[in-house]
Amino acid sequence: MERLVEIAVRLVEVGGVVGVCLGGSRARGAHSPDSDYDLGLYYRPPLDTAALRLLAAELTGEPVEVTEPGGWGPWVDGGAWLTVDGQRVDWIYRDLDRVHRVWRQCQAGQFEIGAQPGHPLGVYSHAYAGELALGRVLADPGGELLALQEQTRLYPEPLRAALIDNARWEAPFILACARKGAARGDAFYVAGCLFRAVGLLAHALHAHARRWLLNEKGAVRAAGELGGVSVDFAGRARQLFSALGTTPDTLTAALGEADRLVAEVCGEFAR
Repeated sequence: MERLVEIAVRLVEVGGVVGVCLGGSRARGAHSPDSDYDLGLYYRPPLDTAALRLLAAELTGEPVEVTEPGGWGPWVDGGAWLTVDGQRVDWIYRDLDRVHRVWRQCQAGQFEIGAQPGHPLGVYSHAYAGELALGRVLADPGGELLALQEQTRLYPEPLRAALIDNARWEAPFILACARKGAARGDAFYVAGCLFRAVGLLAHALHAHARRWLLNEKGAVRAAGELGGVSVDFAGRARQLFSALGTTPDTLTAALGEADRLVAEVCGEFAR
């Protein structure tokens, strides 16, 4: 950790970088020995990427590809993949003004779902607030990250209601759409609809528990560990995908089970 703090202090000397926050499993203490170190570089334009390239080369001992903002897509933004002292260290840009804007939307019960490579369910905008809430601030000369982090630790009730309401209507709707594909044996379409329905429930369950969910990875398992509902969400969700099959009969049967799961989970929200 001392080495990470040293890197973070160097990073906030770069033009545009306001603060640095350790994120991901390393920040939450849920990491494995081979987990990356994800460093969020919270910045305001213009970001001095030339200085970042020089620092990256110094830390790694070789030239490193450092993107411009937006180089990794509209939501992940950009950054660099480094290996420092034998450890994988990722720099991930976060436009701080955009994070503030997203946080205001969260407080108003609003969220967006953006297309992003590597995120088949899409990036839910409130992940920006969750990253900071669950992260560990390493360098923050002006105190802005710590102040915002303190706010985001309290899950907004309007966002909670919005995510639950969204799951209540969209999950049954998309399963109804899937039945058209099931009748034709279109396993591809049915699997996609089922994936989205389960993803909606995972987000709603986290919101119900007032817990931040950052992305799809491990979302079903994490939702199953939240408690507060009697439904075996994780076990039944896994069974849905393992029993999907490819024939109209198996696809229709899986959707019937999915309908029951959605109804039971949404019923728990009403309690």
